[in-house]
Amino acid sequence: MLLLVDAGNTRIKWAIAAPDAAPGDWTAHGAVPHAELERLQAAWAGQGLTRAIVSNVAGPAMQAQLTALLAPLLPAPPAWFTSRAGLAGLRNRYRNPTQLGSDRFAAALGARSLAPGKNLVVATCGTATTVDAVSAAGDFLGGMILPGLGLMLGALARGTAQLPQVGPGANGFAAPPTFADHTSDAILSGCLAAQAGAIERACAALPADLCIVSGGAAASVAPLLSVPHWMLDNIVLVGLHAAAPSLDSNPAST
Repeated sequence: MLLLVDAGNTRIKWAIAAPDAAPGDWTAHGAVPHAELERLQAAWAGQGLTRAIVSNVAGPAMQAQLTALLAPLLPAPPAWFTSRAGLAGLRNRYRNPTQLGSDRFAAALGARSLAPGKNLVVATCGTATTVDAVSAAGDFLGGMILPGLGLMLGALARGTAQLPQVGPGANGFAAPPTFADHTSDAILSGCLAAQAGAIERACAALPADLCIVSGGAAASVAPLLSVPHWMLDNIVLVGLHAAAPSLDSNPAST
């Protein structure tokens, strides 16, 4: 069985797939915050793991922790997924291809595997929001990085004397009226508009046939979009899964 791991800035997402399963067709999946990393060993034990592909943007300490956690569960060390000049039909046009975050490259691969032959914008709304473009011809063109919804809200609270910290309500960060009549709602309205506006600007500039929206804040941001879009959880894991056959044939590049 193949283990896919997306170690992000806040959470570790994972999925397990049979060897010949299509990308996104998983037997199990889940997510834990960094503080609960040790729970993963119990979740993965007994799954018959033979291989793991890991995208890690959470730093060397996280890589060391995952290496130790996976050691008794795998017959060989995990493959640490990195960006490169090209993989699985996707050409990386970043100025320095290896500088691109492994999660962004994997997300682009995942989007292309689900919607081939289309101009795509891939928006991942996490701790940071990334908004990337993939051409119909299979070129990763680059993108934008901006503070995620939570960072925007926190920055306003920390950087001003009178604006409050806005947190999720019972329904998460449900969008208030655009012209809100309450300070907390006005803050949330502005931050959500900034997120959606960046995505829509990217869609207009490409122009995009489709936008794929993923990440922890996707459910709050996607309803504001006026462009064609799919909301899809775990696009990075889909990309790692789509990349697996190409990594089999070229393991040295992992």
